[in-house]
Amino acid sequence: MKKINLAITGCLGRMGQQLIKSSKVSQNFKLVSITENEIINKKISSLKPQLNSENAFKNVNVIIDFTVPKCTLEVLKIASKLKKRVVIGTTGFSKKEEKLIRKYSRKIPILKAGNMSLGVNLLVYLTEIASKSLGGNFLSKVFEVHHRHKKDHPSGTALMLGKGIADGKNKNFGTIIGKKYFNKKSFPYSKKINFNSLRKGKAVGEHEVRFSSGKEIITLNHEAFDRALYSEGALTAAKWLINKKPGLYSMRNVLNFK
Repeated sequence: MKKINLAITGCLGRMGQQLIKSSKVSQNFKLVSITENEIINKKISSLKPQLNSENAFKNVNVIIDFTVPKCTLEVLKIASKLKKRVVIGTTGFSKKEEKLIRKYSRKIPILKAGNMSLGVNLLVYLTEIASKSLGGNFLSKVFEVHHRHKKDHPSGTALMLGKGIADGKNKNFGTIIGKKYFNKKSFPYSKKINFNSLRKGKAVGEHEVRFSSGKEIITLNHEAFDRALYSEGALTAAKWLINKKPGLYSMRNVLNFK
């Protein structure tokens, strides 16, 4: 099988570094380009980092981007022009930026996920089922923990879980988002979905959904111990995306969850 030519953006970031490691041991990919938002004069894995540009992406089949929204949109603009596929693991997009991503997906195949983990995407699926089954007698809330360097909160995964709750109740997520707490030891349930984000140490990622009727509590949770599970998930997504038509896809499509 011919290897897939891969570009990784944000090559100095935590996920960028992990993606480089995972791609090097993959049977399916050949890393041909890495980029950063500044000039780097040293080579990384035998490649010299470039700025995001047509030249950086011209020989690739797919780009994996775990950066920040501004950078992701810059990458999408170039990829759209070159007709390149993009896997997006970046989180923290505004509504306007989400709209731009959907616009680009009419021209190129894009897979976007707040989390690339199989376990997390299964958790979102189970959250939706639980929310639908439990109905209006249960209140819900979402708790998440990440390393102290993570800037956005709630995390993209926490928002995925919140949307799973909303979808299960057949409600618009935007109308039932509650309060967003930060570094609180405890936080309340409400008729809307409250979130609490904790940033500490080197935590890879922990997410928990709780449903309470006041008489019982149901807890669904996932804890990650190795960042490689995200990079491996992203590579699985990239391989899946290769034969797809333009459109906006998610890990649910990759995993064939109904």
